[in-house]
Amino acid sequence: MVESLYGDGRAGIDAGLVRRLVAAQFPQWSTLPVTPVEVDGWDNRTYRLGDEMTVRLPTAAGYAPAVGKEHRWLPILAPSLPVAVPTPLAKGTPGEGYPFDWSIRNWLDGETASLDRIGDLSEFAASVGDFVLALQRVDAAGGPSAGAHSFHRGGPPAHYDDQTRRSLTALDGRIDTTRASAVWDAALEAAWPGPPVWFHGDIASGNLLVRDGKLAAVIDFGTSGVGDPACDLVIAWTMFSGDSRRAFRDAVGQDSAMWARARGWALWKALITLVEDIDRDERKAADQRRVIDEILADHDRAG
Repeated sequence: MVESLYGDGRAGIDAGLVRRLVAAQFPQWSTLPVTPVEVDGWDNRTYRLGDEMTVRLPTAAGYAPAVGKEHRWLPILAPSLPVAVPTPLAKGTPGEGYPFDWSIRNWLDGETASLDRIGDLSEFAASVGDFVLALQRVDAAGGPSAGAHSFHRGGPPAHYDDQTRRSLTALDGRIDTTRASAVWDAALEAAWPGPPVWFHGDIASGNLLVRDGKLAAVIDFGTSGVGDPACDLVIAWTMFSGDSRRAFRDAVGQDSAMWARARGWALWKALITLVEDIDRDERKAADQRRVIDEILADHDRAG
């Protein structure tokens, strides 16, 4: 059964709840089938509604503010962006025992980005860079300033200083914490001097859709806002390397201070994830060690 294969029921959300919410609040769509999607994120549960729509429900209170934010801002951002983004169609309210706002969007064709689905990785990296720059060029006036709704992406990486240093202490002797500390210190010293611009907040393979080997859409603007866009460069180390990383860097540009902060954001996430995985999941830990090694080497080259 599709529902059991895709883990239906996580966070107390299942297809039955979605059917009841849709029937109660949007009866014009109540006869459409509801099925879990194959690739589901953590912050939200996503279901397909018929052939042309999706239903997206936050899994916890911290993710709920994204619903109203995306509903307001995605239609404003979309015309300026080079690839498709979700189109909000309706905003639901708490009901049927579910406590948060939720949303209905259009279905976007494409597969989650992975190396085996991408035709030319350097070309793909340049397309991601073009998207990042196009987003930065959108008028930021009135946009949501970085804060709790963006999990402080778009703000100074110093917000996570305590967490990063605790992770460095926990990993002492297991990674090169001296070099990692230098990367983190450089990120804290490289202040953002410019006016706030739009950032996505989670430019990662899971939020990039591919069709015919090319970038087709960018999804999940839940951590978006206006502020420092350094967080949008993290994919340089998490997905790209060698020629593709150079293509991304060339496309997106940015000064050395921006890249220093970006290394800090990437390092923070890799460290806290490695602390969680290092003694529990060898494969995941190896992925984070690779990212950390790439970040450290990049910092060394930057001088």
